[in-house]
Formats: sequence, C-alpha cells, structure tokens
Amino acid sequence: MIYDAGSYDVAVIGAGHAGIEACLATARLGLRTICFTINLDSVGNMPCNPSIGGTGKGHLVRELDALGGEMGKAADRSCIQYRMLNRGKGPAVHSLRAQADRREYQKVMKQVLEDQENLIVKQAEVTEILSEDGKVTAVRTYTGATFHVNAVIICSGTFLAGTTIVGEVAKESGPDGMFGANDLSKSLTELGITLRRFKTGTPPRINARTIDYSQLEEQPGDEQVVPFSFETKKQPENKVVCHITYTNGLTHEVIHQNMHRSPLFSGVIEGVGPRYCPSIEDKVVRFSDKPRHQLFVEPMGLDTQEVYLQGFSSSLPEEVQIRMLHTIKGFEHAEMTRCAYAIEYDCVDPTELLPTLEHKKVEGLYGAGQFNGSSGYEEAAVQGFVAAVNAAHKLQNKPPLIIDRSQGYIGVLIDDLVTKGTNEPYRMMTSRTEYRLLHRQDNADERFVKIGYELGLVSKERFEAVSEKYSLVAKEIKRLGKVGLAPNDTLNAFLESCGEPKAKNGVTLADLLRRPKVTYVDLAQFDEKRPDYPFEVGEQVEISIKYEGYIARQARQVAEMKRLEDRELPANIDYLSLEGLRLEARQKLADIRPFNLGQASRISGVSPADVTSLMIYMERQKAERA
Repeated sequence: MIYDAGSYDVAVIGAGHAGIEACLATARLGLRTICFTINLDSVGNMPCNPSIGGTGKGHLVRELDALGGEMGKAADRSCIQYRMLNRGKGPAVHSLRAQADRREYQKVMKQVLEDQENLIVKQAEVTEILSEDGKVTAVRTYTGATFHVNAVIICSGTFLAGTTIVGEVAKESGPDGMFGANDLSKSLTELGITLRRFKTGTPPRINARTIDYSQLEEQPGDEQVVPFSFETKKQPENKVVCHITYTNGLTHEVIHQNMHRSPLFSGVIEGVGPRYCPSIEDKVVRFSDKPRHQLFVEPMGLDTQEVYLQGFSSSLPEEVQIRMLHTIKGFEHAEMTRCAYAIEYDCVDPTELLPTLEHKKVEGLYGAGQFNGSSGYEEAAVQGFVAAVNAAHKLQNKPPLIIDRSQGYIGVLIDDLVTKGTNEPYRMMTSRTEYRLLHRQDNADERFVKIGYELGLVSKERFEAVSEKYSLVAKEIKRLGKVGLAPNDTLNAFLESCGEPKAKNGVTLADLLRRPKVTYVDLAQFDEKRPDYPFEVGEQVEISIKYEGYIARQARQVAEMKRLEDRELPANIDYLSLEGLRLEARQKLADIRPFNLGQASRISGVSPADVTSLMIYMERQKAERA
C-alpha cells in the first residue's frame, strides 16, 4: 500500500560511514534530512576490519576532521590502540591507524545521529527512487512509504544486491548476516544508471580464549599517542595489545589442495575484487614464492572475546577455513565464531558522476562510498561529506564544493574516481597523490579548517586557533633563521653524537635543524630564549625547515598544474565533432565532460596532443568572441 510519508530536503540511503557523514553534514547545514538504514543496530558498523585509518586512509580522516566531519572525533572516543605507521620514513607517508572497539564506535555514532537537529534516522529499506523530468522527487520504502525529497545521497555500501559467498554456498545477503538491498538496483537501472559488480571479502573471527597467545608476536601501540581529531585535547589511551602470526607451508598446502573449491577461481564469483587487499588463497597463488604471509591478530573490542584475523580473508568452504586456521601457530585449537566470506554488490561507474558526486543523468542524485566504486570506511566517509555539502549547496543556491588534487587526498580520491574511473574497488594510498609532502596528515588543519569554517561546519574559535597556530609556526621559523651559534666544543660533541659533521663556521639554529639527524627538540639546549610552544607548533617548524626545498618544488608543480585547472572548458563542447582529437579522446571527453583542461589531461586515453588541440580550440573560440 503506497502512502505519503511526508517531505524532507534530503534523503540519505545508508547509515554506514558514508551515510553518517552525509546526513550529519546536510542536517548541520540546515536541511531537513532523513537517513534510512536497513537495521538501526547497524549504524556505523564495521563489517570488515574494526579499525580506523591506515596508510593514506589516516590522511583522509584528518582532512575530514579539519572540514568539520565526525569520524575522527568518534574514533578518539572509541579506539583502543593507536599506531603511527611508517615512522621510519619521511613525514609525507606517516599515517595514523587505530584499532577500534567496534560496538563502542557504533554506540558513539548512533548517539551523535540521534542527537543531531534537523535529522531523523529511520529503519527502512528504500526500494525505489522516483523522478520527474530527470530530477529526483521522492524515495519509496518496501512498505510503500513515499518520502518527497529534493536530493538523494546513495551510501549503500555492500548492501546493494549483496550476495555473500562461502565455498559453494551463495546467499542473497548484506554483510554480517543482515538483509541486503535487493530491489533498489532495478530502480537505479530504470533511471538509466549503469551498474556493475564488485567484490570484497572479510576474514574469520576467532574466540580469543582458544588462541595460544604465547606463540604470537606482540604488537604494542605507540608510547606517545597522536589522536585523529585536531580537537581531541585529552590524549587517547592504548588499552590493548595486538599480535602477529604467520601462515606456513602447511597452510598453503591446504589451500592448494582445495583450490578447485574456491569460488574465486571456479567462476562462482563474478565481481572484481580489490587488488590491494586479496584473499589468502589469491595471495598464495599470486605470490607463490613466499613461504609465509603475515597475519594480524586484532581485538574486536574491550567487552568481547572475538578477534579479527587481518590478512586471512577467504571465500573457501567453511570446513577448509577451519583446517587452514589450525595450521597457524597459536591457532592450532582455535574456534571460529564467524567464518570468512566474500561479498558481491552493485556499484555505479564513477565516471558517470560529476566532481560534486552528483550523477550526470539524474539531477539531485548523489553517490558516496562503495556505491561509487571505492573501498574502505575512510574513503566512504569523505565522499559522504563532499556529496552532502554539494547537495545542500545546490538546494541553497550556493557554489559547489570541489576539492582539487592540489588541496589534499580527498581531492585526489574524487578526481581519480570521476575522471579516471576504476576497474576494481578503489583504495587510497599515499602513492596516489603527486604532492605527498604538501598533503601530510599533520598539516590537514592548515589546509582544510578554513574551508570548513567557510562552509559553516567549523567554529570561529577553531578557525582562529588554527590561524594562531600557523602564525606561531611562521614566527618561529623566522626566529630560528636569525639566532646564530659560533662553533664550540659542546655543539660539536652533540653533532658528533648524532652522526653529523662538526660545525666549522658559525651556523643558525635553522641551519642545524636542516641536518637530517637534528630535531627541533635537540635545539633547546643551544637556544636560551626559546619560546614555550606546544608540540604541534614545533612539529610544523621542524618539517617546514627540513623539507623547505622539496616543499617549494611541489608548490611550483601545483602552480603549473593550476594553470591548466584554471582553463575551464565550456559545458556545451561537441567533442565528437572536434577536429584534431583522436577518436578515443573524443569519446572519453564526450562521456566524462571535464570541467577544465587539468581534468581533461588526466582522463585515460586523452594524450598531451589531445590537450594541445583543446587549447587551440579554446583560443580560436576566444578570438571569435573578441
């Protein structure tokens, strides 16, 4: 029975990590928002790894936090072990990762949503999106309730036509044994949206009481914990110790003996999986020369005996998984509480999206997260935020929020998806950005707090505090360049102890800090008038001075690319009839319709010669108008 259930400005479909940031952003921007979830107990669920951050992903969380998002704050309220990855490398690739108490994270996020003004969270399955004249008008649930809306943000995760696969058993299902969203795909197809099939997987969960931890390597958290949110004032605590173990020849033998039963290799699984997070059977085949593979034993929370075996993702039959598990040191008598499984799901071709994450064919329809072809909680969260801000701004007649590649990882992620597309679940990594030294996780506040403030999602107090912080950084850099030291025995003894050459002539404190093995903290013993600045100010001073030349070079690269980004392409160009372009370029440009020359230059199949032809065309058009 179809009935009128009321009107809202925005409907968000899904309350995972993308949906949470999406509905919070639109509500905080003053729009009446309704967020639908198949199960209210699954808000903020972590169906795969119970962790936040990681290589490249930690950068996304800190950028989102600086914009006014919620993930970093919730992580700091619920995470139980923190580690800064890649500490042995330069600051560009330092990435924060934290093990979360899975249920605590859900509890925190659900409460935030329930307390948010302008937001209603409702348990219901959306089965249909209604439109008129190519524009979204309403959403309808399986009970017939019709909600009239002006914008829809799809954050469906792996629920959209989800199928879980364990060996020969395939079942229509969402993750964690929840119902899937099996009817919405048909509605999207009827709207003219191209859907395709991706796949991901998750490892088994193990009863901690059945693990022999004495045979495992300990993996403690950091002594000095760095929080995700720049606003977290109380330093989070490490409350658990994680562990490491390995597969071995026996494990690999069991896998090889049962490879014919693997749906990944038998053709049962049709969806494309993530290359950077393969199943254990895929690893054994692809890396046949490796005698073992590392596995991470991570608690699911403080109030549960379930642990997560990272690196042991599989879709092999359950009994095979048990045999595999029992070959691993420390797991000889382990009991599985949940077996591993693969999950296939529908997603959109992201090249059908604008940089605002609005669909090109259906006005008012936005996508975020795994619906857009990405993988990971962090990738989903930032897309949810950007899609929401753009949906709100369009309804409020405000300019769109388009974060370009030069600004940060969020810009790289979205530009890669909508410009290049992806033939597998897209995962953020530090290697994806051309400007890693500019896009560090430690300076995300400098890059994004002003934007968050201008959006109205960051307070004036926070904006002023960040402005003051970087004013102090600039002041200290200038001061260190003026304070000189004459060569002396104490200084040279210190330099020798660091493995640095002795100072033969007078040096400034800035000169000393440029030496690889000298830190800002080390300078204190030679700096009688040193100001008492917070740690984060000293951190920025040290990085800015040590990497000054590299940072300047990347800034010049940004300026060069900016020249192309500033050359906007008219929306009505008939690329198919444009002379001077190769056929492939014409087709790709006509499909993606880039906003500017910079975006055009990054489209797969568009050569530098094609970009030159576009520049010539634009100059001719300019001359004709003159």
